[in-house]
Amino acid sequence: METQERIPLLVICGPTATGKTEMAVRVAERVGGEIVSADSMQIYRHLDIGTAKPSPDQRTRATFHLLDIIEPDEPYNVALFQRDARAAIQEIAGRGRLPILCGGTGLYIRAVIQGFGFPAAQQPEAQRVRRALQAELAEIGNEVMHERLGTLDPQAAERIPVADSKRIIRALEVYELTGRPISEQQRVDEQQAADYNKLSFALTCPRPMLYERIGARVEQMMERGWLEEVRGLRDRGYDLSLPALQAIGYRHLMKYLSDEGDLGATVGLIKRDTRRFAKRQLTWLRREQDLTWLQWQTAEQFEVALATILAAVATVQPRKPAANDKGE
Repeated sequence: METQERIPLLVICGPTATGKTEMAVRVAERVGGEIVSADSMQIYRHLDIGTAKPSPDQRTRATFHLLDIIEPDEPYNVALFQRDARAAIQEIAGRGRLPILCGGTGLYIRAVIQGFGFPAAQQPEAQRVRRALQAELAEIGNEVMHERLGTLDPQAAERIPVADSKRIIRALEVYELTGRPISEQQRVDEQQAADYNKLSFALTCPRPMLYERIGARVEQMMERGWLEEVRGLRDRGYDLSLPALQAIGYRHLMKYLSDEGDLGATVGLIKRDTRRFAKRQLTWLRREQDLTWLQWQTAEQFEVALATILAAVATVQPRKPAANDKGE
């Protein structure tokens, strides 16, 4: 039996504010690529400024997928992203273009390029199980639910804090739906998915420069009307408890609007928490396999990083549509 040809896939990741989107756009312009966003917050409509969505200029220069696909109060998870991203990658490659998976949500990227299995995560049964677990947790509390997880999946319980109700419920949900511990499913992280002929790059900057870029970007977001954007979300009736509004900055500004505190102090907290988030992203990505790290500090070094990626991409030819491929 003939082996199925693997789809070329370029991955550009890294912590926030390192220029990933602009790098992906420049690569797409030169090689005929299209960008699949791997950002867990850019999927939401109306969350534009604070999620650093591609600018109008960038959207003109390159085609983006998986931006603005759901409302802030609609459910979404990593399993649905895996399904949607893989479909987009397949469709892009089927037209002879290069799919570029770009973003900073490490779990989303890993779910696409590794062999994650979510056999029932998109089915109505999963929603029923999740609602039942959420109701049970509200009644008996995190500690009892965490103890149950410790019995079913000790490895997951060791990693998940007692206070993290979302991850506790997710782990119990996976076990109830599949009969397998989530830690067992996550061990496939060590095996690269056979679907893709993958090139992976991570952009980074020296820590002082990264923190300076984060601070400047937060200031620019505020100048562009981030507070007004958050006020608009509140006026539409979106509740602060929604996962979409737990994003850094949105929860801070929602609280500011409720408490009418000190805006300068709120902006300072946003900068601090964004720096901490960038550190967590770095920690996650350093555990990933087959990542080529590209550090830049000057415009010239950014161009060198671009040239490095382009040279690697030249060795990977996008799959050409078969003669009988009708794009179905």
